[in-house]
This record gives sequence, C-alpha cells and structure tokens, in this order.
Amino acid sequence: MGIYILFTFTALIFYVILQLIFQNKIQMQLSEQEVVRREKLTKLRDLGINPYPANLYPVDNNSKQIKEAYTEGKQVVIAGRLMSRRIQGKASFAELQDGEGRIQVYFNRDEICLEDDKTLYNDVYKKLLDIGDFIGIEGELFTTQVGEKTVLVKNFTLLSKSLKPLPLPKVDADGNIHDGFTDAEMRYRQRYADLAVNPHVKDVFIKRTKLFTAMRSFFNEAGYMEVETPILQAIPGGAAARPFITHHNSLDIPLYMRIANELYLKRLIVGGFEGVYEFSKNFRNEGMDRTHNPEFTAMEIYVAYKDYNWMMDFTEKLLEHCAIAVNGTTKATFNGQEIDFKAPYKRITMADSIKEFTGFDIYGKTEAEIFDAAKGMGIEVDSTMGKGKLIDEIFGEKCEGNYIQPTYITDYPKEMSPLCKEHRDNPELTERFELMVCGKEIANAYSELNDPIDQRERFEAQLKLAAKGDDEATEFIDHDFLRALEYGMPPTSGLGIGMDRLIMFLTDNPSIQEVLFFPQMKPERQAPLVDLNDDEKFVLNLLQKAEKIDLNDLKSQSGLSNKKWDKSIKGLTKNNLAKVNKTDDGLFVEVV
Repeated sequence: MGIYILFTFTALIFYVILQLIFQNKIQMQLSEQEVVRREKLTKLRDLGINPYPANLYPVDNNSKQIKEAYTEGKQVVIAGRLMSRRIQGKASFAELQDGEGRIQVYFNRDEICLEDDKTLYNDVYKKLLDIGDFIGIEGELFTTQVGEKTVLVKNFTLLSKSLKPLPLPKVDADGNIHDGFTDAEMRYRQRYADLAVNPHVKDVFIKRTKLFTAMRSFFNEAGYMEVETPILQAIPGGAAARPFITHHNSLDIPLYMRIANELYLKRLIVGGFEGVYEFSKNFRNEGMDRTHNPEFTAMEIYVAYKDYNWMMDFTEKLLEHCAIAVNGTTKATFNGQEIDFKAPYKRITMADSIKEFTGFDIYGKTEAEIFDAAKGMGIEVDSTMGKGKLIDEIFGEKCEGNYIQPTYITDYPKEMSPLCKEHRDNPELTERFELMVCGKEIANAYSELNDPIDQRERFEAQLKLAAKGDDEATEFIDHDFLRALEYGMPPTSGLGIGMDRLIMFLTDNPSIQEVLFFPQMKPERQAPLVDLNDDEKFVLNLLQKAEKIDLNDLKSQSGLSNKKWDKSIKGLTKNNLAKVNKTDDGLFVEVV
C-alpha cells in the first residue's frame, strides 16, 4: 500500500512538473503584447470584472441602422469590437466595429462615472482595454462639430477580452496604408483575423450567399425540389476523379467520400421525381491550384422529359438571373476583361472548336491517328490515354483558354462521356455540353443516358481504360444504379455547375482560395519552443516563406550586419530550427 501511495505521489509530482514546463514553453512563445494582455486579464478579474460574461447583452441597434435612420439624442445599445482609440485625458474618441461596419463612439469620464469613483474610465477603459476587445455600449446619439454621427457613451461593458493583437494595418497622415494584413497564406490560415481587419473581404462571401439564394429560388420557382444524397458512398461514381477513402468499422467496409452526386439524383428521377437538385460538397483527391480545392461545392440538377438543348436555354437564363442577383447587372469583370452573362450564349461543337484552333479534324480518326496528332501539336501524351482522353487533352491545351465570353462546347465524343446519351444524329458523339467562361469550364450537362444495356457497356469500357492505366477512368461498376435504370428512367437532362469557380468569375477573384472561407492548406509550421531574439525571428520568418534558399540570398534579404547575421544563423542551427546543406550548386539553408 505504501509503495502504491509513493508511486501515486511521484506520478503527481511528475505531472505537475510537466505542466509547469508546458506552461513555460507557452509563455516563451508569447509576444510582449500577449504577455501584457494576459496581465490585464488578471487585473480585470481582480477588480471583479468577468472578461467573458455569459449573460445576454441587449443590443438594439447596429452601425448601419444608426447611420441610415439617425435621430439626434436617440438612446441606443450597441456592441462590437474596439478598433481604434484616441485618448485625451478624461475624454476619448474610439471606433466600434460590428457586423455592418464601424461607428464612432465618444467616451467622457464624467458621463460614464457619475460618482466619485472613476475606476471604470481611468483604469478599466484607459489602461485595461485593448484594440480588439469586444464591448457593449449604452449611449446617446449626437453629431460632432465636423458632422460625424457618434454615440456618446453612458455605460460600457466588457464582453470579451482579446488576448492576441489584431494584425491591423497602419494609416499615415496622408491616408496611405502600411503593414496591411495582405499575405495570402496568413489570410487563408487566419480567416477570422482577415475578416476582422479587412472588412471588404466579407463582400465576396455575401455575394457567394446571394448566388446560392438566387439559384435556389430560380429552381424552386420552376417547381424543382432540393434534396440531399449520401456523402459517404460505397462506390464513388458520377465523375472521373480519384476519391478519398475511409473505413466504416461497424460495417467493416471501405467507404468513399463522394466525388459527385449524379447517380443518386438519377435514382430519384427513376423513383418518380421530375425535377431534383442539390448543392453538394464533393471531395476529390487530386492536385491543388488556383482553380482547384480538394473540397468544393457543386450544384447538380436533373429534370425529366428534357434534353441538352432545353438545358442550354435553361442554363443561360439561370446564369443571367444569378449575375443580376449578385452584381445588379449581367456584366462582371474578371482579370481586366468584361464578361457578359446575358443570354443567349455562343454554341460550337468540340470537333469544330478543335478544327478552328488546330486545323485537325477529329471526325472518323482512330486512336492512333489522334495520338500522333496530339504529339505533333507538342501535347504531352502517353500510352495510357484512350481516344476520349487524347481529345480532351487537345481541347484543353489548344482551345479551352480562348473562350472568354460564355460559350457552349457541344457534342463530345462518346469516349469522353460514359454517362451521356448517344447523339441522335451521330453515334460517335454524345449529347453533352460544357459552358466555358474565362477559359475555364463552369458547367457540364447531358441528355442523360437511360439505356441500361448501353450504360453497362460504357462502364465496362471505363474498366478497360482504368486497367490500361488511365487514372481518371472509373474503376467501379455501380450495379445498383444499373438496376435502377432497368426499372426505367424517363428521358432526362442533367446539369452540374462548379459554384466556387462561378463566384470567382462574378467577384473578380482569380484564386479559389479567395472565395472559400477556409481553403485547404499545408500543415502550419509550429512556432519554435525556444526563446529567439528579434533578428533570429526575422531570419526564421524569411526562411519559412522560402523553405529552401541560397545562404547568400537569405543573408542579403535579412539586411543584417555580418556580426548579427552570423549570430542569427548560428542560433537557428543550434536550436535545430534550420540547417545548412552544401551541394554542387552552393550552400543552401532549409527549415528543419
């Protein structure tokens, strides 16, 4: 028993020591300002002020409402984040930022502290509040001598203490902005800070919501129903893409995160719904660039008794409606080019497009002939590519980028469209179109294949391509979907739209990361658990951005003297934060 107690006591001591070490390491990572703010937190609690109160704060106005319906002397209760202060003795002007913008507030010691005790102003407001704190204000509206609508503070309440300084830009006397929070990687990683200090960023996401609302209302008014389909699927189907895979422990089966919802929506058409749509989160385990994120939002709609010609008319009316809802006009500017979403849109077959830009006619050509033609155009091709893939590569390299204004590319070769109905006039083609805008595809639509025998043959052909090495060909046959088709699916047209890409074009954002609140990022490098001086921190920051850099280039970028440079680089290597490697090309510094 005594040994057990001794063991328990020893373990407890060890745990306490570990906690102290951990706390000390955290402390070492804090900036001077962060340490000061934590000290203020303690002082607030010592004064009996809860820096994170639980009770409701009775807000009855916001900055926008005050400015639009201003009434001199009106009593208001507002809340928001403290964004600036100009303290002048017993008076102070400040700015409060809420969800609608900013409003000026005026603190006067004698208005806030009616009794002899001036602690609330002299200590709490002047000394213990910081930029970034959330406060609630009860006050009265008035207009300053320069015409600024302002709230005279009668009382204020601390609602949330900010422990980390906001990365606020600095504005000089001439109105020029310095040290703006503009680094893209930092903004995406810390979107919360981005939204707080760059309020204009909110406009993109407000427009994104307007787009979804407009599209949803367009479909609803047409009589179509919004539905939900599985995200975890036993068979990833409906598109050519590499899926994410997981495992369900209870069922003991692999499951895939959906790459598309097409096959499930078609099952609903089989079941008797005549128009269904879904805004779906899709996941594809493929490369990332300015137009691709592994998690993205697509809209797919399927309407019975329609074909791809009807869908073209429907789509251009839809996008015209959405553009007006988002921007107030059918026109949008992207990369300096004006795009007009007003219907109707130009239409051209894929074959005619390839012929126009390359001079090569794909009609009646064998796979070998198309392979040789692509190679002759300088396009990188290999033996794993089937006929459809080769044609797709030619179009992507030589044609796609030329379509700036909305343009329908129609009548795709059958090999490229395993879920699409054979063309009524040419058995080598399918009734398919893609909508090109700014050189990128934003919509894809079919006259849907509803022949179960033909569909099975198409699936089997895809298996052969996958076995050949085509990583975009499907490796699965969805037998349940084939069974559904065997019960009978009416003639149907389907449309898919990449919502992220569409909002990029409507808001003039060339990067998909700008229109996603939280884009996927590489794991963030952890802050070092060592006490670095300012020079070491600066050099490490430069190195982290580059990951690998020539030693002399890094020294030059640092701008440090020889002595400070030597001390800084030795400090980083000593603490195993950086290493210097000698290669045939010279000395390079890498992040460890």
